[in-house]
Amino acid sequence: MNTPIETAVDAHLNAILRCFTRESAIPVQIGALAFTVGESTVTARVGHASSTGLHRFTDVLVDGAPPAPEDLVRLLSAGADAAEVDDLAARTAESVRNVELFVSAADGERGPGRFLEVEQALLFGHLNHPAPKSRDGLSGDELAAYSPELGGRFAVHWFEADAELVSSDQVAGAPSLRGLDALQLMGALAGIEPSAGRVLIPAHPWQAAAVARRPRVAELISAGRVKALGPQGAQWYPTSSLRTVYHPDLPVMLKLSLGLRITNSRRESTPTELRRGLEINRLLDAAYNAGTATAHPRFGIVRDPAWVALDEGGPSLTGLDVAVREVPADVDSYACLAGLVAPRPGGVSRLSEYAAEDPAGWVATYVDNVLVPMLHLYAETGIGLEAHQQNTLVRLDGAGRIKGGAYRDNQGYYLASSYLRGLLAVTGLRDSTLAVVDDAIVDDRLTYYLLHNQALAVVGCLAYDGLADESDLLSMVRDRLELALPLLEAAGPDGDRLARRWLESKTLPCKANLLTRLRGIDEVVAPLDAQSVYLDIPNPLRLGDRAV
Repeated sequence: MNTPIETAVDAHLNAILRCFTRESAIPVQIGALAFTVGESTVTARVGHASSTGLHRFTDVLVDGAPPAPEDLVRLLSAGADAAEVDDLAARTAESVRNVELFVSAADGERGPGRFLEVEQALLFGHLNHPAPKSRDGLSGDELAAYSPELGGRFAVHWFEADAELVSSDQVAGAPSLRGLDALQLMGALAGIEPSAGRVLIPAHPWQAAAVARRPRVAELISAGRVKALGPQGAQWYPTSSLRTVYHPDLPVMLKLSLGLRITNSRRESTPTELRRGLEINRLLDAAYNAGTATAHPRFGIVRDPAWVALDEGGPSLTGLDVAVREVPADVDSYACLAGLVAPRPGGVSRLSEYAAEDPAGWVATYVDNVLVPMLHLYAETGIGLEAHQQNTLVRLDGAGRIKGGAYRDNQGYYLASSYLRGLLAVTGLRDSTLAVVDDAIVDDRLTYYLLHNQALAVVGCLAYDGLADESDLLSMVRDRLELALPLLEAAGPDGDRLARRWLESKTLPCKANLLTRLRGIDEVVAPLDAQSVYLDIPNPLRLGDRAV
């Protein structure tokens, strides 16, 4: 049995090699692996080789000696900007320390219910990222309080501000608001009544301290126009995103800005992101997705029906803002896909426990109830969901069988530009807050998020845990997509285009996480056509000529 530090080091060496072999087109097959970088030779044993990229490496050596993960990152990043390499090496070392702590505390106290259990299950983070658990310098009590992996729990901090400094909006009649407007809801959650002419805004505790040092907010505090009230109200649990917090007795979650850099980005909201959640609400209420809702009644989108932000009436936010997210009915039937496929020290994933009796059947039901509805929505409306594992919820019965699925996020909505005119005709607006880009770019993004990162993660996880032969599971994905083609074709112009590409192309675009990180790209604020580094890799669904 490995120690926590051995487990953490092993996880990072595997993640780094998965990234590098994919991004350098190095073939990975069962047995010995060897390649040279500069004057050094990297060797490893491959115990499991996967068409989905979820390989298993052991005995990783550089010139015959076991490397620290941060040193392996430095070696494999040769030629990149020196400052970016130094930063990534430091973040990798930090991530290793955090994972060691998370593994050491894996049996500690956790929040109630399956929803939270799975949200708190990502001990290792992104399995294809060199620094998946970097928290930008959090340590000690802050790390314990703010980390879902450690069962963190905290009261949000509240600020009271002059009403004219604050903007807000909401969807009329949203049931989760319980008849309150967005500003009244803030008071109810804080459990305090603001002074006359003032309103309340919540903040993550880390963010509360950080924004008070920013010149814009500090000036308002000094002038008495904003007042820090400190922690008030309920103790909230951080979910897998860290900045969205949940309380099992409340009807809403809070998505808070958080200036920490997590993997590739600082997680602060933008004005467009806040408005985007409401536009999606209004489109759904206008039955813009009527065909998808009818064809896939067990799939839904979690609503973000309100927001509040301190913006001084200007074009940008101050870092004090909140998006209100509805808690789905029967919330403990929902499980975050990232938590389901997450490895567990000394055992198999939760997904493999649920799917043990019929892994191929679980994959088939997943494709039908989660993946195909997302493709149908895109075909019908042009809306592409940035549905990576953490944003994808699977609805399960008590035995872990799939009952449906959902998507959550108020940031990750693409709109294929060919659909813009039709969408504006529905909204009556002159523009859309959705990320409007060329259809081809949306196709590429959805190929990564929906196929590589999401659906094939299910296949990779079950095969990695030894429940089924990977080629059989890939065949099942292919079969279910082929069965869905007539439905997708009927959903909209060229509606089966993306699914056919997945079935027929020899290569498919995939995000390169190591290269993206080394180029210093913040994916939250980067232009959409340069949001990440993408490359073409062999298509796992082309079974006859599949290359690992």
